[in-house]
Amino acid sequence: MMTAERFLALTAAYGADRRRWPDGERAAAEAFVAARDDLARPALAEADAIDALLHRSPTPQVSMALRDRVLAAATSAGGKVGRTGRVWIDRLSLMFGAGWAAAACAGVVAGVMLTGHVTADLQADAVLYQASLLAIDDTEVLG
Repeated sequence: MMTAERFLALTAAYGADRRRWPDGERAAAEAFVAARDDLARPALAEADAIDALLHRSPTPQVSMALRDRVLAAATSAGGKVGRTGRVWIDRLSLMFGAGWAAAACAGVVAGVMLTGHVTADLQADAVLYQASLLAIDDTEVLG
């Protein structure tokens, strides 16, 4: 169901020609026009007047000289305009990336070093336990 505020917003945004309105709202707008002609008619008349004024206005023509000047200025600027302000951002992101890479490498090295000691200690305990056994234990053989 369309409200009066939504109908007025549609006429302001898309004009009086309802073919330019969003597909999903055309049927609701038609129903609103049929139900509230007293509100819809002035809004559509105002939008139609604005549409006519816009259609009568001349289309601006850009001169070739202006186009060539803009293209020449953009070409002469090259990459300098966009890159000068971003150099410090690029360097900062490079430092952050290097910091994250160093932290990841340090974590891997620490993990390998700690795991080696823990594994060696567990293996030594297992060997000492098995050496202290006087007989074969079924749980040791069968798991």
